[in-house]
Amino acid sequence: METRHGGWREAWRLAKPYWSSEDKRWAWGLVFAVILLDLIAAVVNLFITFWSRDVFNAIAAVDWNEFQWQVKKFAFLLGAFVVANVYQLYLQQMLELRWRRWLTRRYLGAWLAERAYYRLQITGGQTDNPDQRIADDLERYTRLSVELTIGTTGFLRSGVTLVFFTMLLWSVSGWVSIPLGNWGQIYIPGYLVWIGLLYALVGTWLTFKIGRPLVGLNYDRQRFEADFRFSLVRLRENTESVAFYGGEEREQAGFLSRFSSVVENFWAIMKRVKLLGWLTTSYDKLAQVVPLIVAAPRYFAKEIQIGDLVLINVSFGEIQGALAYIVKNYAMIAEWQSVVQRLGGFDQRVRAIAAAARAPQQITLKRSGGGVEVTDLELDLPDGSALLREVSFEVTPGEALLIAGPSGTGKSTLLRAIAGIWPYGRGAIRLSEGSCLFLPQRPYLPLGTLRDAVLYPSEHAGLPEARLTAVLRDVGLPELIAELDSVQYWSYRLSLGEQQRLAFARVLLMRPTLVFLDEATSALDEAGEAHLYRLLRTAPWHPTIVSVGHRATLRVFHDRVLDLGALCRRLPNLSVIG
Repeated sequence: METRHGGWREAWRLAKPYWSSEDKRWAWGLVFAVILLDLIAAVVNLFITFWSRDVFNAIAAVDWNEFQWQVKKFAFLLGAFVVANVYQLYLQQMLELRWRRWLTRRYLGAWLAERAYYRLQITGGQTDNPDQRIADDLERYTRLSVELTIGTTGFLRSGVTLVFFTMLLWSVSGWVSIPLGNWGQIYIPGYLVWIGLLYALVGTWLTFKIGRPLVGLNYDRQRFEADFRFSLVRLRENTESVAFYGGEEREQAGFLSRFSSVVENFWAIMKRVKLLGWLTTSYDKLAQVVPLIVAAPRYFAKEIQIGDLVLINVSFGEIQGALAYIVKNYAMIAEWQSVVQRLGGFDQRVRAIAAAARAPQQITLKRSGGGVEVTDLELDLPDGSALLREVSFEVTPGEALLIAGPSGTGKSTLLRAIAGIWPYGRGAIRLSEGSCLFLPQRPYLPLGTLRDAVLYPSEHAGLPEARLTAVLRDVGLPELIAELDSVQYWSYRLSLGEQQRLAFARVLLMRPTLVFLDEATSALDEAGEAHLYRLLRTAPWHPTIVSVGHRATLRVFHDRVLDLGALCRRLPNLSVIG
């Protein structure tokens, strides 16, 4: 848990880029507009307080004409107050939206740059649920930051209210004398102001003592809620597998286990909020009585009128409300601090990954010549243990290489290193110039139309329709031609075999110079697998092919075989995944 000083420093580090960005004119313009409306609302509120005094004096004096005038005056004050507050909230929300939009674009860019999303996944650590950081925490951060500073309950409104009503209460408080026996007596000017200050300071100190654990509890709450939600999403994405396994009881046990953490955390929050509620409720209600008790002697001594007593009561309430900024907003401040911690950790981790990716890499990757060449490649696991050693091979242009071996020997990790997404190791990799395409065992199908899924990650502008439909027929998916512009959840709608056929359609449409296949036909029968590999080997642009696979039937479609199992037997100290 960070110190409060460190938390504020972290909050400023997160906020600073926006206020000096290309959107800074809008940002500062909206801030000044909100501040202006806030000042107008505070001034109008001050006049409404004077109106309270005058209307009660008119009632006490049974002055009907004065009362009618005060009602007309209030209609004008009410209109001004409503307009100022409504437009302040409108511009405040506009600022929140623009700030969140800018931060979302920035964090999405950082998350996707240098494949940070992938490195976060393989390294694990404290940066859990990055999707929640971007989708939820950025919204909370901008909303709470604006609300706590220039919002209707923010620091600015409290400060302006404190200044205005302190001057007003000082002017009507008068003096109070405190007898000191033989030493005479002491006179205190503006005594009601000092009572309000003391009252707020005691309430603030008690709130800190009771409410401080809420910061950590709110941090944990967001993490537990995200873990529970993620487990539900995983079931939705793997419904068929769970159904085949009959794993409903196991899934329910996992859900309830994660939800129990949510419940336990919320119970802890409830207990702490209950303790805080004893204080805040008592604090608010006593504030309505304290000024009447301390000012009543002057009223009964006929030193002030009933309107003055009302003015004192309202002014005292405004002052203690302003001074009780922390008391009233502590739950919101605790939530804001936890959000700052989560976003700060995410931001630092992504920046560290980007810096590491830009630094000189121990696995050098360059594009030149033709084919693929791997020289003295050594691969490690993230914990530093050895996975592969002394890997060297060359694939000439148009040739096909099959990487074989038992499960867990590092075949897929070798492809990851060639793709430039596995940073753990040493060695040199050279890829030919031109485009390359990697086909994983389970293809990724983005949200959108089937056309978008077939052409991912390219755009489909300018692609002849006849070519697209011909390719779908070639890979054995003619029934999908009529659904090219249909929007469905294609990862669920299509079987794994159909998804793998779709991935081969991408290869035929994109015509990459290099094609890397990681168990890309594992869900197909041997006839379907043979058909797709023949399409690649007879393709007119003659791509260079590197495949990972277990089936012996794949060997006929490749010119050479690299057996990682033999390498592991020769170097017995290597780690095996799984």
